[in-house]
Amino acid sequence: MQLRELEILAPAKNRDIGIAAIDCGADALYIAGPSFGAREAAGNPLSDIEALAKYAHRYGAGVYLTLNTLLFEDEIENAVKLAWDAYERGCDALIIQDLGLLNAKLPPIPLFASTQTNIRTLQQAKMLESLGFNRLILARELSLEQIKEISDNCSVHLECFVHGALCVSYSGQCYMSSRITGRSGNRGGCVQPCRSDYNLIDSNGKVLIKDKPLISLKDLNLADYIPQLAQAGITSFKIEGRLKGVSYIKNIVRYYRAVTDNFLENYSGFKQSSHGKLHGGFIPRPLTTFNRGYTNLYVEGSRGEWNSGDSAKSVGEYIGKVESTSSDSRGNLVFSYKSQERIGNGDGLCFISPKGDVTGIRASLAKGKTVYTNDKISVPPGSELYRNYNHSFEKELESNMPKRLIEVRVNFTNKAGATTLEGIREDGERVCVGIEGVFERAQNREASLSAIKRQIEKSTGIYIFILERTDIEEVLFYPASVLNEARRALAEKLESVLITKNSNEKSASDRASLVTPVILKGKTLDYRANAANSYTKELYRQIGANSVDDAFEISAPEEAELMRCKYCIKFELGTCPSEGSKVKYNEPLFLENRGKRFRLGFDCKNCEMVIFG
Repeated sequence: MQLRELEILAPAKNRDIGIAAIDCGADALYIAGPSFGAREAAGNPLSDIEALAKYAHRYGAGVYLTLNTLLFEDEIENAVKLAWDAYERGCDALIIQDLGLLNAKLPPIPLFASTQTNIRTLQQAKMLESLGFNRLILARELSLEQIKEISDNCSVHLECFVHGALCVSYSGQCYMSSRITGRSGNRGGCVQPCRSDYNLIDSNGKVLIKDKPLISLKDLNLADYIPQLAQAGITSFKIEGRLKGVSYIKNIVRYYRAVTDNFLENYSGFKQSSHGKLHGGFIPRPLTTFNRGYTNLYVEGSRGEWNSGDSAKSVGEYIGKVESTSSDSRGNLVFSYKSQERIGNGDGLCFISPKGDVTGIRASLAKGKTVYTNDKISVPPGSELYRNYNHSFEKELESNMPKRLIEVRVNFTNKAGATTLEGIREDGERVCVGIEGVFERAQNREASLSAIKRQIEKSTGIYIFILERTDIEEVLFYPASVLNEARRALAEKLESVLITKNSNEKSASDRASLVTPVILKGKTLDYRANAANSYTKELYRQIGANSVDDAFEISAPEEAELMRCKYCIKFELGTCPSEGSKVKYNEPLFLENRGKRFRLGFDCKNCEMVIFG
């Protein structure tokens, strides 16, 4: 039976963070090049991407270039050039949003459909499969049942997000940032209006809720669902965070490495998609790094409390409650708290008062359960206490990294006066080295065999050697220096033969030979089709569309659907009529921020909320 490969896919803001992710167990990385990467603050020179690909390929890990913005007409040529440059520098796939690239002259490289292509139905998945995509990155809002339906009816690989920040809108269908500021989320410039505070207002102008982040979601955490996701058909578990720092990436990647390894050890039919196991190092603590609280979103096919609460910022791990407060001689806050956890010097703290006010400070000195600060603020007793920066854990992340080592099985042979070492790497690659010289017969056979085993079974570079078999006619005494040199030579030979990343992905020639069905026959596509260039419009026409409107970024309608969301404010407030609530509002309801109002619509048939503007 062929084992299905599972991949932990980590974000890389830059080369160094990408290397850290590989060192902590990532099977693949996604990273932006100099442009068109959907995160304006996370671009990288091609030389860094080339270096990162070489490092990742030592472990059989992949590097995927994010080419996932909408492209204007005059950008297609440069985007295609970037795709070729990435291919020639060793990238293993392109993640794209703009379907127009399928009509351009891309290199023979696997193509992944970005989550911004709005893959939340089987129909959309089958359309993208028919266009030649090798992998579909599914919408975050899908349930296990919906994922399995797509998997059962499509032959391409499926990827889903398992951790990190959540957009409130379906990805690729949010135009709010563009409407407010002219900075398009589909072109990498999102100003994150979903994290802002809003008033909720009824049609009479009555303020129902004031100054709260009403459309800010908690962060995703599906670590407990890795087995179910794999069995539903997911092959790549994606961690969000191309703007996150190195400590976040180290911590969360190692966390998912441990969770996935536990699954692989206990379930047959699956294997890790890259090579190497982690040895030693820090123990991951996912609550310690940036999060707005965690949710499993809709994976079980039901709603929960998805809103991030009183703050759209990271409050961190819960510590306990403030018992008492006072001030020192300078007027700085001093407080005591009740908790099993201990706060340390330099920790970052967050308080949420009984009224919901959020305050952050730094602990300058902790003595027992009393903390002294350099902040002249007031925190009421009873406030909930969180830690969003753990100083000692951050130091451990810097100084106590794991070693990622690839196992090599060694056969030691001494026959007809010739001594050889054969090394067999995890991917099946075999290399041999000989030991030359004249050596005395061993006076103590067992001691000599023990010395051979001891010197061979050491880690060298990225390899750890296991003496699997010995075939010895005459036991000789080999000096430790000779055995060590032979082991190092074995490692150098293996290093010269890079691991080939296994891939059954379709090639560009396969894509060119596809007969694309007329899926959109007779349809009229509006701005939500995200057609920002003639290549995209032509592709839609090739699959049957009668007409295709310009993208929002080119010609925005006067009133438009700015967001469509699985999240619903009524449900969060406990006033959903479908859940039996009798609460009636004077509708329509509005979100208000700095004088701007956005009308809310409630599509109860599809259980979705819509924000118009």
